[in-house]
Amino acid sequence: MSGHSHFKTVAATKNANDAKKGKIFSKMARVITIAVKEKGPDVSSNIQLKAAIEKAKEYNMPKENIERAIKKGTGELAGETLEGISFEALGPGGTAIIMEGITDNKNRSLGEIKGILSQHNGKMAGEGAIRWMFERKGFIGVPSEGKPKEDIESIAIEAGADDISWQENMAQIYTKPEDLEKVKKALEEKGLKIDSAYLGWFAKEEITLDEKEKEKNQKLFEALDENDAIQDIYSNLKF
Repeated sequence: MSGHSHFKTVAATKNANDAKKGKIFSKMARVITIAVKEKGPDVSSNIQLKAAIEKAKEYNMPKENIERAIKKGTGELAGETLEGISFEALGPGGTAIIMEGITDNKNRSLGEIKGILSQHNGKMAGEGAIRWMFERKGFIGVPSEGKPKEDIESIAIEAGADDISWQENMAQIYTKPEDLEKVKKALEEKGLKIDSAYLGWFAKEEITLDEKEKEKNQKLFEALDENDAIQDIYSNLKF
């Protein structure tokens, strides 16, 4: 599998300004709440919840915010009526895009996303029109930190990884969706540092565009990321 061009939501740096932090915390809280609603509050059996809490902690989300989001998920606290959303689109230059998120009003979010796409030379695609170009995979990013690449690859294969590629000094380790947590745990037990781990959509084939079209896509991704409902953006654009 080739390297991915996944535009990960929460693209801000950890020293983001207060407004950006507020948006990040709001998005992370929704992910936590939905994860609890879907599979319960036990992090030992709820992989999505564990990953969401770890990501929230990386961005210094206050403990009380995390606990409040969990309580909203269990119903202990009243909260918005949230639902997961998934949209497919074509971007500038014919890029294929999958957007996933969480909203309290699907029709409003759909209208907002259509508006963003039209402003950036993109358009909504029908359900299934884009998704067939992608595969659902687990992804684990492991920085080499001076370790020989061969050693990291050997550990990853032994742990059950499906595929491994490199982006500079970062190992990109791919797993079957159901194996993500098992492989991640095995890597950690071998002393490897995990930079990121998540389930995502990865393009079966990537497309190459000129710099002008790449820039148009980047602006589209940034505009989509600013929308409160959008959590993750995936494309087949090769960066």
